[in-house]
Amino acid sequence: METIKRIGVLTSGGDAPGMNAAVRAVVRTAIANGLECIGIRRGWQGLINCDFVQLTRESVAHLLSRGGTVLYTARSEEFMTEMGRQKAVATCRMLGLDGIIAIGGDGTFRGALELSRLGVPVVGIPATIDNDVGCTNYTIGFDSACNTAIECIDKLRDTMQSHERCSVVEVMGRSAGFLALYVGTAVGATAVLVPEHKVDFERDVVERIRASRLAGYTHFMVVVAEGAGNAMDIGQKIHEALGISPRITVIGHIQRGGSPTGRDRETATRMGYYAVQSFVEGRGNCIIATQEGSIVEIPIEEAMKMEKHLQMDRYRIMEVMQFGNGQLHER
Repeated sequence: METIKRIGVLTSGGDAPGMNAAVRAVVRTAIANGLECIGIRRGWQGLINCDFVQLTRESVAHLLSRGGTVLYTARSEEFMTEMGRQKAVATCRMLGLDGIIAIGGDGTFRGALELSRLGVPVVGIPATIDNDVGCTNYTIGFDSACNTAIECIDKLRDTMQSHERCSVVEVMGRSAGFLALYVGTAVGATAVLVPEHKVDFERDVVERIRASRLAGYTHFMVVVAEGAGNAMDIGQKIHEALGISPRITVIGHIQRGGSPTGRDRETATRMGYYAVQSFVEGRGNCIIATQEGSIVEIPIEEAMKMEKHLQMDRYRIMEVMQFGNGQLHER
């Protein structure tokens, strides 16, 4: 790789708490190594449209605690075309960018891979509340989103207990259940529905609520990932099967917002640092990942072939906590 003098940084796809901390780390590490850093606004579409801002040490001050992304984010259908990617390459040449650091999830990295094949070096930083990037154990934003959902459900449980009701709570997770399972275990849910586990409604929902009721409990919490079913439909099925009327709550985009947790701030800072170091040390074309507690670099071609599966032993742990003897339910 030729000597790096100027790099670009962008955030793409769904926003996640901690993205700003990653941007801050990229900028300050770049400056510490004598590099210029250009912020590309609105993701890959911004690279096509030449939508940029010069970033300085001062311009990224006070970003550690801010949610969302100051560089904005967008999804770009145009970038998925050959013509769109050629426009992006032309922007890199015009701005004199020697490489791009892309912060986002799998969709972002697919774009980064295509750009690298056109000769623009890239480094990816995984940031998505779904924690579903195959090459890394952890993605920026997951801890913050989990804590937001847990706080909401804890408050909801207070009123459910007071009125002796069933609550169905839908959390994000269109194709992955990491968020739902983590949150469900943390709040002691009666049942958790995830896309990776084929739902037997009678066994996974009805019987668990029935067993809890027979054990003397009168409030029930069902957590469902959006990809495992619609909360309204699940509530209706519960009503038809058991004659109770669940209250439906869709937490939605609240999970994306808010100040990032300490874990997300610290992880984002380390990932941003190592992303720049990859360029400085002449590598690039990789994803910065966490594996067994350490930050590692994985070549982007290899990283995009890796898969991550829900740890079903965690699902079993959740079940044991609720029904260790077949009738036990977490208060």
